[in-house]
Amino acid sequence: MAQNQNKVIAKNTVFLYIRMMLTMLVTLFTSRIILNALGAVDYGLNNIISGTIVLFSFINGSLAVSTSRFLTFELGNSNTKKLQAIFSTALFIHSAFAMIVVLLGESIGLYLINYKLVIPSNRILACNIIFQCAIFSSFLTIIQVPFNSLIIAHERMKIYAYLGLSDAILKLAIAYVILKAPFDKLITLGICNWVITFLMFMFYFFYCKKLFKECVICLHPDRPALRQMLGFSFWSIFGSFASLLKDQGLNILMNIFFGPTVNAANAIAQQVNRCVMNFTNNFTIALNPQIIKSYSSGDNVRVRFLLFVGGKVSFFLLMLISIPILIYCHEILLLWLKQIPEYSVYLTQLVIVVSLVECFVYTMGAAIQATGRIRNYQIIISLIQIISFPISYALYALGYSPGAAFIAIIVLSLIAMFCRLYFLYIYIGITALEYSKNVILRCFITFGI
Repeated sequence: MAQNQNKVIAKNTVFLYIRMMLTMLVTLFTSRIILNALGAVDYGLNNIISGTIVLFSFINGSLAVSTSRFLTFELGNSNTKKLQAIFSTALFIHSAFAMIVVLLGESIGLYLINYKLVIPSNRILACNIIFQCAIFSSFLTIIQVPFNSLIIAHERMKIYAYLGLSDAILKLAIAYVILKAPFDKLITLGICNWVITFLMFMFYFFYCKKLFKECVICLHPDRPALRQMLGFSFWSIFGSFASLLKDQGLNILMNIFFGPTVNAANAIAQQVNRCVMNFTNNFTIALNPQIIKSYSSGDNVRVRFLLFVGGKVSFFLLMLISIPILIYCHEILLLWLKQIPEYSVYLTQLVIVVSLVECFVYTMGAAIQATGRIRNYQIIISLIQIISFPISYALYALGYSPGAAFIAIIVLSLIAMFCRLYFLYIYIGITALEYSKNVILRCFITFGI
């Protein structure tokens, strides 16, 4: 049985890596075209506007984690009736939250865009238009989460790979539209992104409705499932809020202290990092459902095996692509972009180091979430991450460079990793010494060599 499950992980990982390689090539080429078409200022403005709407949808991350966990857990139990209740309840919760995001965006969001962010006066109108596109794209993305989680829970990674590749190809087409557009290119980008989001949502909806019998749309949620999911999500909100401050909050601080050009540099760094992290994420996407299903069926031996293998493979996959980028970052960015915004190389290197430190999180987090006991875990880890925001503000106020905040984040990420090891011990029974000896120490020694 375990051998068959390992084959499923391997097959799904292959599909996801084919998707990743093709998507990465298309995405990098697309980013280069868009940067050249928009220019550094408009590229940075697009990044900060997109980040602003994330401020209001950060709870979606918590809801997505809750939805994925409960769907996968019930699949492990083969409980079809409960699975239908979980899905319909998840769709109800996400729909309600999507409406809240729209309301917050149309009130507080517009205030930030027009009165608080550093935006050239001649670009205010364009930023307001792309902000509206971002709001309604976010609306569809939030509602899409239960359908996306259902595909991953069923481990249908082949169709997941096709969808990711289709999304990348459509965005490449958008890049050429923007390059040739005779009217405002920033506005064109916002409208085209909304169209792609709509098309992807419609495909997810009809695909899941046709193939999965638990895809039931009900206006009245299951109350026991609603209480369970909201209770789980409540504590996950701390994690989402912490990630928000660490990522989008930092992006806003960069805009306030350094202006949109540094936002462009940060956007490039994050783009490279997303491509690099795909080497780990695609593996963990295939692995995490197996961790949750193994825990739900009481197979703790397999949970331990998957945690150790998952941690090492995640790091080694990330290491293989990270080391050349860390050493030849300037040459790679020059080849990719031709014109490199200031601080791009420095920020890219720092962001990749952060990812190397945090790559163990994904499998450890999946195991802890599988237990359902996440209150204390989320409080402690989130508080550590939240500290990064005031520290970043203080560093920038004292006159330090944009990269200073990432150095602080690296230190805090190391502290958070050892806190996770403590929770792994009390929830799963794996000691910090055992995990460090079998995973962390071996990974860091290999990286050092």
